[in-house]
Amino acid sequence: MAGEWLEVKLGEIADLVRGVSYRPADLLPDGSNGIPLLRATNITNSGLDLADVLFVPSELVRPNQMLRRYDVVIAMSSGSREAVGRLAQLRQDWVGCFGAFCGVIRADPRRVHPDFLGFVLQSPNFRTRIETHAVGTAIMNLSRERILGFSLELPPLTEQRAIAHVLGTLDDKIELNRRMSQTLEAMARALFKSWFVDFDPVRWKMERKGAKAQSRNQSQTALASSRLGGFALPPALAALFPDRFVDSELGPIPEGWKVGTLADLSVLNPEVWTRQTRPAKIIYVDLSNAKWGRIDLLTAYDSADAPSRAQRVLRPGDTIVGTVRPGNGSYAFIAEGGLTGSTGFAALRPRAAHYAELVYLAATAPDNIDRLAHLADGAAYPAVRPEVVAATPVVCPSDEVLARFSQAAGLALAKIAQNERESRTLAALRDALLPKLISGEIRVKEAERFLQERGL
Repeated sequence: MAGEWLEVKLGEIADLVRGVSYRPADLLPDGSNGIPLLRATNITNSGLDLADVLFVPSELVRPNQMLRRYDVVIAMSSGSREAVGRLAQLRQDWVGCFGAFCGVIRADPRRVHPDFLGFVLQSPNFRTRIETHAVGTAIMNLSRERILGFSLELPPLTEQRAIAHVLGTLDDKIELNRRMSQTLEAMARALFKSWFVDFDPVRWKMERKGAKAQSRNQSQTALASSRLGGFALPPALAALFPDRFVDSELGPIPEGWKVGTLADLSVLNPEVWTRQTRPAKIIYVDLSNAKWGRIDLLTAYDSADAPSRAQRVLRPGDTIVGTVRPGNGSYAFIAEGGLTGSTGFAALRPRAAHYAELVYLAATAPDNIDRLAHLADGAAYPAVRPEVVAATPVVCPSDEVLARFSQAAGLALAKIAQNERESRTLAALRDALLPKLISGEIRVKEAERFLQERGL
């Protein structure tokens, strides 16, 4: 260890502010005139998930409860050992506050570079130290005093700044991938809604047909849809869609299509491991690590040490949907082999390869996740049976339309999967470099050369 480096207690260079409780009556139904409230459930292994934040009136929020850039948010209490102690740093400005089961570690910038401290606290070694100090039975809790008593080695501020820059380059790429994936998924969901919920191609053909009937002399280019604006389809694609609706139990649907369920397009929970087939190594996906389409963390276990719930065999193209508290959005599209899922998932395997994208987007559509959340029963662990997920109503088009949809949406989902694989590699590289940099085993210049050789 370099002689300039100092061993300090975390409490000497930072403070830990506990969150406060808000009554259910204080929470606002939407964001109007309110401050977003960050909860422990919003802290994931890969950062902050802000998809389902609540809101509280601004007059109830104390100044020190407002989040600041470089704050490190930590889950101080949780019902699971895996979730307690999760940390994420706000590396960008975000207006919000934090609730009772959270804490915020705030760096003293005179003693430590805030970004550097964030990386140290989020390192696997430090996470493990925090998790092992959680106490409790049904609810695991962390002590503020014990966390602030942790010791760490600090290089000089100039070295901290340089280390933070190197590691920040990797984090910036991970964040770019996350935003790109978010945009791609939104595009795939918009296409699903257009074709299979709003039936825009059918309405477009109907309006064109009606316009032609009104004026046979009108030029083709003048035929514009009053409702659909600039919506248009290439002729070969338009030919796959009907030009009229028929009645069904779900309301009007395109002629020739039928009302079915996801069970018509997929097989529910098709494979589980047995003693004979169980592999020596289990790459496990837990409910808490699948959030809103992303798998935050894959955990490797020896077969004998794997959780008892690690039983679902997952294959590329499968869709997994969490059946416990389904409103939490524990779902994902499986794009790689060799994974094992928790029995808390309903696993849907498409009956044909080109059904995969429709199954995923229909099963995880926001309206369907809300439906499953309202159907969940049970006090401590509201849940639905896997069969309820498979019974999700869906409008089944022709096989030709399904194939074309698979081509279009599949490109987006494949790119998302590529981004996730790259981000996991980048995160592993960051986590491998961090202890070497902060111990002085390698210097910043060496790390920069290492990254440049890999195009980063």
